[in-house]
Amino acid sequence: MKKNNRKPVIGITTNKSERSSTITVEYIDSIFAAGGIPVCIPTITNEEDFDNYIDLVDGLLLTGGDDVSPELYGEEPIKEVNGMAVYKDKCEKGLFKRAYERKMPILGICRGNQFINVALGGKLYQDINAQVPGSYGHSPKSFTHDELYHLVNISKGTRLHEIMGEDTLRVNSFHHQAIKTTGENLVVAALSKDNIIEAVESTEDRFLIGVQWHPECLTAKYPEFLKIFKSFTDAAAEFNSGKH
Repeated sequence: MKKNNRKPVIGITTNKSERSSTITVEYIDSIFAAGGIPVCIPTITNEEDFDNYIDLVDGLLLTGGDDVSPELYGEEPIKEVNGMAVYKDKCEKGLFKRAYERKMPILGICRGNQFINVALGGKLYQDINAQVPGSYGHSPKSFTHDELYHLVNISKGTRLHEIMGEDTLRVNSFHHQAIKTTGENLVVAALSKDNIIEAVESTEDRFLIGVQWHPECLTAKYPEFLKIFKSFTDAAAEFNSGKH
């Protein structure tokens, strides 16, 4: 049998506007820099298309965007929820289910981190400022996306700690929601100083990590954050080799 030497293909979920399906270029650049081949997945809803895309890729990257619908975790939206990406919820639910069942490597960023948690039965704070007394700032108004904002403590013994090789990191931050209770087979991998969950990962032997910050915006200026994407694409390459 001919040895499979191709680079791992990473499916990246997109955001839908009235006439376009888009994603910021930093996701694409970070996957390329980590040795992967990015493929942008439009906001599909057809069951057959979910299967076709998951057949095509070796890893799934769930991206940032508007809020996850509270309906998915059994709640009604509070007044601080000003935008929900119901179309993206449906798309990512179909893709995640299939990728998860195959134990395909999955990385979630910001909203993607929250979606992983909800898809596995967890709940969210719909608005940190309204629902977490004494919380610090997590969504600064005048910071560029490649600026570091607050510290996170990484839990020792986690895959994330092994990847980063650090007990603490200073990260960027652009979210008003956060994980409240963790989903099935998830463990907290990082916390902010005010005890907001900043990362989760699977308790099982698989690559499934969600981070609340935006490492893709930091990789050019702070190359240490590329470690997350390199570990992800390496896991995708291993997954690909197992298919042949």
